[in-house]
Amino acid sequence: MSEEVFDVIHKSLDGRARTGVLHLNHGDVQTPVFMPVGTNATVKALSKDDLEEIGFEIILANTYHLYLRPGSSLIEEAGGLHGFSGWKRNFLTDSGGFQVWSLSKLRKISDEGVYFASNIDGSRHTFTPENVVDFQVQFNSDIQMQLDVCTGYGIDRKEAAEALRITGNWLKRAKERWLIKRNEGYKGILLPIVQGNFFHDLRRESAEFVNSLDLPAVAIGGLSVGEPREEFAAMLDYTTEFLPENKAKYVMGIGTPDYILDAVHSGVDMFDCVLPTRNARNGSYFTKDGNLSIKQERFIHDFSPIDRECNCKVCKNYSRSYLRHLFKEQEILSCMLASYHNLYFLNNMMKEIRQAINEDRFEQYRVDFLKRFRAENIL
Repeated sequence: MSEEVFDVIHKSLDGRARTGVLHLNHGDVQTPVFMPVGTNATVKALSKDDLEEIGFEIILANTYHLYLRPGSSLIEEAGGLHGFSGWKRNFLTDSGGFQVWSLSKLRKISDEGVYFASNIDGSRHTFTPENVVDFQVQFNSDIQMQLDVCTGYGIDRKEAAEALRITGNWLKRAKERWLIKRNEGYKGILLPIVQGNFFHDLRRESAEFVNSLDLPAVAIGGLSVGEPREEFAAMLDYTTEFLPENKAKYVMGIGTPDYILDAVHSGVDMFDCVLPTRNARNGSYFTKDGNLSIKQERFIHDFSPIDRECNCKVCKNYSRSYLRHLFKEQEILSCMLASYHNLYFLNNMMKEIRQAINEDRFEQYRVDFLKRFRAENIL
């Protein structure tokens, strides 16, 4: 039996949504939770103090990029990611599988592992289930992900089944190495990844196999890879039916309100995505009335805040006119303020979601939020 790291606090009376607490080595995490992506051990345009001020309890870092530069040995020498970056709360590190998948012309997948060329200098490298565990142990990740084979939307069943077979074998090997590292004193947890693309029988097969290995939590992969939102929501809802109630569930790569609300509805507890900060760098701000593109000329003389209902320091201190000016002049401050606002918005939305679940009104909250957000009545 795996260690218990997750407590369900309250289950919604009108669906699968629930609140919980994830107990990790660098503090508890309240769920449902959105996790900002800090690819290179930093969330772009924000300091660790900004993230602490907003109230985040966990962020992501990327194994592929950190392995290539500055290297896992240097990070280990610095005291892991926490010592290296100064972020004292939790880190989740992905396995690098998605990045390797996206570099289709630079990699080759076999039963042994993945052989790939660096996107930095073309040098050749190998990821195996074992050394990816080792790298993340060097990072001292609080949550580490297994190496998996990610697949895109629209592939045939044969290709999806082969990717699932390899992913399953890699998971068994990753678990063996992780258990060795745990016996040596490593305290982070390993998450398996449910795959199967958009084939129901493969999804169920993967979920049941993952359950049989009894790891502390579960991740759901192979979604948000180009499919229509309706197919994402349907396959996610189907997949979660076969996953245990008592374990935290993590769906990778979603970070917009509609996708997050769909996932919470299906009983998912953890999410991450680069979009909130990437969109911020392109001048797009979240508001409860939809996405606001600050580059529009109609904001030249608009001295109101981005979102009148937002209590973040950006909305309290800066006008749309000034923020448009910063963006048009390509000032670094534009990226900083927009990123802060978007992450504050999502973190506040997660607080509202948790409160709505605890008060048994999540489905109404979901309907009301999306009706207003999609109307895009930004004044």
